[in-house]
Amino acid sequence: MRAEIAHKRVTSRLSAAALRARWRQMAGDPLLAAIPYKLELNEKGSIEVSPATVRHAFQQAFVAGELRRLLPHGSTFVECPIETEIGVRVADVAWGSVEFMRRHRDDDPFEAAPELCVEVLSPSNTRAEIDEKVAAYLAAGAREVWLVGESGSLEIIGPDGARPSSELEITLTWPR
Repeated sequence: MRAEIAHKRVTSRLSAAALRARWRQMAGDPLLAAIPYKLELNEKGSIEVSPATVRHAFQQAFVAGELRRLLPHGSTFVECPIETEIGVRVADVAWGSVEFMRRHRDDDPFEAAPELCVEVLSPSNTRAEIDEKVAAYLAAGAREVWLVGESGSLEIIGPDGARPSSELEITLTWPR
């Protein structure tokens, strides 16, 4: 019975091509574009919605600006859609090297994760949800995932677990 249920779970996932097609369909929908929330697709192609806050927007913009300033050789994104094993997830901020962009510039969503994916945490996030996203970004190719807490705290995670500092050799200094 368990094997039968596990098999159903695996087979109920959409293929990568079907997820990309669903994502592109959503991107062209004017009604969905008018929703003031972050939209993601789970592995079954269902839409998941996350609320936005001013604090979240400030932290997202600050991190994106700092990445542009500190890592000028590459591309910085906000609301970056990435194809993962748990669906199309949207990193709050991401940074991809010149080489990454050369390989993936025409992807939509990205078919692999950029080297750095950043999630700005909200009160609505659960640790289980965030842990699942971190694992998915790393499995999709990210070298690091940063978790930015509401107070500006920074947790850096690589494929081998938590890190004391970024391998990208940069540090965020929050404004007062």
